[in-house]
Amino acid sequence: MPVPDPSLTDLVAAFAHPGADLALLLCDRHPADRPALRVVDAELRTTTVTYGELADRSRRLAGAMRRLGVGEGDRVATLMAKSAEHVVTLLATWRLGAVHVPLFTAFQSEAITARTAHAALVVADAGQLPKLLPPVRGGAPAPPIVVNGAPGGADGAEPAPPGTHGFRDLEAGPPLTPATRAVGGDAPFVDLYTSGTTGQPKAVTVPVRATAAFAAYQRHGLDHRPDDVFWNLADPAWGYGLYQAVIGPLALGLTTTLLRARFDPELTVRALTSLGVTNFAAAPTAYRALRNALGDSPVRTSLRACSSAGEPLPPDLAPWARRVLGADLYDHYGQSELGMAAGQAWDVASAAGAAPSEVRAFPGWTLAVLDAETGRETVGGTGLLAVDVAHSPLMWFTGYAGGGGPAPKAGGSFLQEGRWFVTGDLAVLDDAGRLHVRGRQDDLIVMAGYRIGPTEIESILIEHPAVSEAGVTAAPDSLRGEVVAAYVVPAPSAATGPALVAELQALVKTRLSAHAYPRRVHFVTALPKTDSGKIRRAALHG
Repeated sequence: MPVPDPSLTDLVAAFAHPGADLALLLCDRHPADRPALRVVDAELRTTTVTYGELADRSRRLAGAMRRLGVGEGDRVATLMAKSAEHVVTLLATWRLGAVHVPLFTAFQSEAITARTAHAALVVADAGQLPKLLPPVRGGAPAPPIVVNGAPGGADGAEPAPPGTHGFRDLEAGPPLTPATRAVGGDAPFVDLYTSGTTGQPKAVTVPVRATAAFAAYQRHGLDHRPDDVFWNLADPAWGYGLYQAVIGPLALGLTTTLLRARFDPELTVRALTSLGVTNFAAAPTAYRALRNALGDSPVRTSLRACSSAGEPLPPDLAPWARRVLGADLYDHYGQSELGMAAGQAWDVASAAGAAPSEVRAFPGWTLAVLDAETGRETVGGTGLLAVDVAHSPLMWFTGYAGGGGPAPKAGGSFLQEGRWFVTGDLAVLDDAGRLHVRGRQDDLIVMAGYRIGPTEIESILIEHPAVSEAGVTAAPDSLRGEVVAAYVVPAPSAATGPALVAELQALVKTRLSAHAYPRRVHFVTALPKTDSGKIRRAALHG
């Protein structure tokens, strides 16, 4: 088994300690004059927020939150875009020993209500207020609301309801005394709802000690350096954004970039170039959008590292990034229940010459592939990707929040008396120890006894110039049980019809396998996706 990295030992010791104080570890221990946040607006105007400013503002907001009745173990939900105020709210929550519940700003009222059923407080941007009104709780009292920004006014937003409190007013009050509360490494500090491609979202209860895993990935996987202009494009309402755009950088005392604007490929390119970004991370969806906007025209950037996470990286994107963005693009694997556990690391552990879809376990993790029938480790065949719990010092997940409340409930993903945590993803482990992630087990297509993963087929289909996006799923078939069905979003001006169908089928036959080609091809205007941008294959239908 791998020998623990001394730096990992230190991280685990700090964040798993019974006296671990999260606000101290993420903020107060760092030099007050060191930049923590680089906040950029849509006009690319930049505001720098130091660790000292974060400490002062979050102490004051925490004092106000305590006066509103928030205490240790209470849930505080945020319905906020990327901003300094968002990070201030997180730190204030953790100073009280309370638990953060992230809400994606694209959520509508029903999703918000379900996720705030146990919240003691909701902090929301002013533009989100209509989603919180009226507070429908089935007779239960609604939590108080803190509003960031000016409610009402010329923009036509709804007026603030009674009991709503202004963020600036609360932030101007006296600070919390004492400044923070140590809750220990096993205490929860986040309830993060997953964005699964199948089934209902579940709340992952994240303990303080999980921060060691996020910091380790920031250091080893992303190689985030003090002199980097680091930008993780992901939204903090989801795991990769919260863990690695906010918590990971703060844990290491580094600077992170927050863009206060909706994703736009042209704006993203301007930000990359004008800000001099050196270390960039985003989902494959964002890289595809950048490719659609830029084509093959090279852009002069300062990038030294590009990382991809959220779903398997299509193999054609890495060479495109090298040609157009001027930097290698590495594929990283993780999930809400782990953080990031494998990939092509940007530090000295990087596997030179590996293909974009080939990943290795990051320091602190031991991964294996298990045979789906026997549960034994297997090499060379497709099986269940699993974490060796005893030999993964960064492993932290123990279960999901019961019914959205504070009591953890086992997720049923542990095998052999807890030896293995099964991720729900399919992978192949080769003789050289490289992992090839194939996609979700739930998305597996079983045709005439053959097991086919949709991700590989999708990656091949989108290489065709007439294809903008593609989603692959199973369709029932009386002869074979299931067959491959492809849902294709054609590129602008592409001619759809039998000729294109034949070309796409031939492409998959040639590139992958004669049996794995899509026997049914549907042309659609858009693919159903989760709020975090993943294809909802279970919702694909002709």
